[in-house]
Amino acid sequence: NVLEGDSMDQDVESPVAIHQPKLPKQARDDLPRHISRDRTKRKIQRYVRKDGKCNVHHGNVRETYRYLTDIFTTLVDLKWRFNLLIFVMVYTVTWLFFGMIWWLIAYIRGDMDHIEDPSWTPCVTNLNGFVSAFLFSIETETTIGYGYRVITDKCPEGIILLLIQSVLGSIVNAFMVGCMFVKISQPKKRAETLVFSTHAVISMRDGKLCLMFRVGDLRNSHIVEASIRAKLIKSKQTSEGEFIPLNQTDINVGYYTGDDRLFLVSPLIISHEINQQSPFWEISKAQLPKEELEIVVILEGMVEATGMTCQARSSYITSEILWGYRFTPVLTLEDGFYEVDYNSFHETYETSTPSLSAKELAELASRAELPLSWSVSSKLNQHAELETEEEEKNLEEQTERNGDVANLENESKV
Repeated sequence: NVLEGDSMDQDVESPVAIHQPKLPKQARDDLPRHISRDRTKRKIQRYVRKDGKCNVHHGNVRETYRYLTDIFTTLVDLKWRFNLLIFVMVYTVTWLFFGMIWWLIAYIRGDMDHIEDPSWTPCVTNLNGFVSAFLFSIETETTIGYGYRVITDKCPEGIILLLIQSVLGSIVNAFMVGCMFVKISQPKKRAETLVFSTHAVISMRDGKLCLMFRVGDLRNSHIVEASIRAKLIKSKQTSEGEFIPLNQTDINVGYYTGDDRLFLVSPLIISHEINQQSPFWEISKAQLPKEELEIVVILEGMVEATGMTCQARSSYITSEILWGYRFTPVLTLEDGFYEVDYNSFHETYETSTPSLSAKELAELASRAELPLSWSVSSKLNQHAELETEEEEKNLEEQTERNGDVANLENESKV
C-alpha cells in the first residue's frame, strides 16, 4: 500500500513514522511541514551524475587497514598524480636504500681508506663515496651496466646483496609496471564513447504508455554481449514505519523478452512498458514533476579489443523526463550503407499523448468496453423477443384460419 502512494511525502505522513523517537535525520528533514512549502523549489540531489559517477562519499571509515590488504587495487584506483608520485617514490627509495647498503659495505671493509691503493681489492671498483654507491645501485637494479663500477669476487657480502637487489628489483618492476599497465588499460575510458540521451521521454507505443531513452556507441569497435538495466531510486517508508532512503526498484526494460540484450551497432531506443508491475503505473503528467525520483540506467558489455568488462552509467531526474515526446530518428539509408546522424541524437519532438496515468487509461479502456457488451446483449435479447412475438402472431393467424374453415364446414352441413 505504501508503494501505491502518490509520492514519498504521502508515505512520510504516516502517524507511525512521526511518533517514532529515533526517526532518521533524512526522514525528519522530509516531513510534510518542510515539503509542503518548498517542494517544487527544492533541488533533487542526484544519486548518479550524468557522467556516470556515483555521487556518494564514504565517510568515517575506521577500518582503513582493509585498503592495505589489497594494495594493488588501491594503487590502481588512485588518481594519476598520486599513482605517478608513488611510482617515482618506490623506485627512488629502493635505489637509495640499496645504495646506502653498498656504501656501508665499502665503509666497513675499509675500501674508502684504500682508494688510491692499487694492491687493494675493493668490493666494488671505483666506488669512492655515497654518490657512486647510489649510481651503482641504479645500474644494478635497472641492469644498465656501464662497466665502470663492477663488483669483485673477493666480496661475498656484496654478492649476496647483489642477488637480493636483483630479485627485489624484479619484484618492484613487476608490481609497479603491472599497476601502470592495468591503470592504462582500464575500460573506464571506453565508457566515454557510450552515450545516453540527455532526456527520457514518455509517450504511446503500440497503444501502450512507455518510458523511453536512447543509447549509442560512438566507436566502430563494438561492445560485445551488451546489456542494459534500469533502476528507480526513490525513498520510501514501509508499513511498519521503517524509512528506507534511496530505495532501489528494478525497471523492466525487456528482461523477460530478451530485449535488454543489445546489438549496439547503431543508436537504440530502450523502452519500458508502463504496466501494473511498473513503478510508474499511477503517475500522471501532472503528478510527475512532484515526484522525487531518479532513474539510473546501466549499460554493460565487453570491450571487443581487450575483452575487459565495461560499464557506462547515466541518470534521469523528474525534470529530465519529457511527457508526450518522441526521439527524432537518426538512422538514414544512403547508397549502400546506413548513416547515423549524431547531431540529432538528443533531439525530441512533441507527439499526441494522453496526460492520464497508465492506470487511469486502463480503467477508461475497461469502462469503454462495458457499454459495447451491454449493447450486444440487449440487441440479442431484443432480437429474441421479436422472434417470439412473430411466432406468436403466426400461431394466432393459423388458429384464426382453422376456425374459419371449421365454421364453413358447419354451415355447409346445415
